[in-house]
Amino acid sequence: MMTHKIMGNPSLADLMNPKPVHLFVDGVHRDGSTGARTQLTNPATEAVFTEVAAATPADANAAVESAQRAWEDGWRNLAPGKRAEILFNIARVLREHREELAQLECANIGKPISDARDEIGLGARVFEYYAGAVGQFCGQTIPVARGGLDFTLREPMGVVAAIVPWNFPFPIACWKAAPALAAGNCVVLKPASLSPLTALRLGELAHVAGLPPGVLQVLAGPGSAIGDALVTHPLVRKVSFTGSTEIGRRIMELASRDLKRVSLELGGKSPNIVFADADWQRAADTSPMSIFANTGQDCCARSRVFVEQSIYEPFAERFIAATRGLVIGNPAQDTTQLGPLVSASQRASVEDFLADARKHGTQFGCGGKRPSAKGYYLEPTVLLDVDKSTRCWREEIFGPVVCIVPFDHEEQMLRAVNASPYGLSGSIWTNDIRRALRVARAVQSGVLSVNSHSSVHVEAPFGGYKQSGLGRDLGMAAMEGYTELKNIYVAE
Repeated sequence: MMTHKIMGNPSLADLMNPKPVHLFVDGVHRDGSTGARTQLTNPATEAVFTEVAAATPADANAAVESAQRAWEDGWRNLAPGKRAEILFNIARVLREHREELAQLECANIGKPISDARDEIGLGARVFEYYAGAVGQFCGQTIPVARGGLDFTLREPMGVVAAIVPWNFPFPIACWKAAPALAAGNCVVLKPASLSPLTALRLGELAHVAGLPPGVLQVLAGPGSAIGDALVTHPLVRKVSFTGSTEIGRRIMELASRDLKRVSLELGGKSPNIVFADADWQRAADTSPMSIFANTGQDCCARSRVFVEQSIYEPFAERFIAATRGLVIGNPAQDTTQLGPLVSASQRASVEDFLADARKHGTQFGCGGKRPSAKGYYLEPTVLLDVDKSTRCWREEIFGPVVCIVPFDHEEQMLRAVNASPYGLSGSIWTNDIRRALRVARAVQSGVLSVNSHSSVHVEAPFGGYKQSGLGRDLGMAAMEGYTELKNIYVAE
């Protein structure tokens, strides 16, 4: 029986100005062209706490045209040192407003406050990294057979549309905006309709820090309308999207009409592979948060756990014990580890997966119930020895559900790992370095950790194989992805 305790609901007193939140276009706040607004609900209380202006395709067009003007009128030609100075300034301002931004994220999507603070800090570090990269980002001189001088330039594309998800709204907005701006582009940022608050504040704070008007625009509103308008706009040269594989396919299809550059970070069904020679006790103690952090709403979640047969039972027992010890509750409290799911519909989607698992007779090690009458909470759920034909095993759940299975043979296990259409992240636990390298090479995934669950490093590329997407966020690879590569030959 689960022992989690739901703590009191968060107080939203003095959290926000009660006036509606507006779009941020051309350096100023404005309403959408129709005056329409979207209500935002706190997922921990189920109470509406503010309204946000809803953009229209006409607003998207205005934002793109403003961004194009800002790019042509100076941002693309701004001295690299000045561009770096502004980005460093943005990082400083974000740190000064860390608590405010964290509180907004906590109320908007139920993010545990300690996680929200860490993510605001991550966003600031991203701006610092790319500010430092501006002066290091350059082309090459190339010796060619004809003599003369051959060299390459990395040139900005122009207007970039950045479309970000609701699960990590602030850091992913920074992952996309910072390298695009550092490379000399202007950005139209489209946050998810469920989670626009920190993105809108990011736009405002960036301009407070010295970003010229029009260089970073932020549009809240329905993704189907605004996203399509941005992807099909003739002045948008690059679309960077993080979200579901289904929507990623649509963006790729729309962008293909005029051959727009795209980068897509999409779904995942990541493996967590534990060999008997590993420190499996540490793996069992730490692995629950590799799936249940952010209430399982994470494309990197290690939701398929493969455990060598000889340690399967003690590992599962220890994993379940660690899961039972997680603190679910009020996301505004520092001790909370798991908050609610983002919405009633998201919880219902996860519960549909659990209903299917019960239908197929899957063994529940723990969880699977609603621990509270108020808020979109759901207990973290451990499914054991799962049939690999079931939905819980095959599909991305995007909720607090993990499947644990035993394996006997490495080759057989690797076939099951790679049978997934996804290939984003994963972990390998072993103390045999040869095995670690062999298995890491064999797993079809863009990001892997050995004896760790860490997926994200600001300095390293992040992205997936197969239906987990194409292109990379973070590292210098991201900055390269926001440029066109030009080759110039000068004859002697």
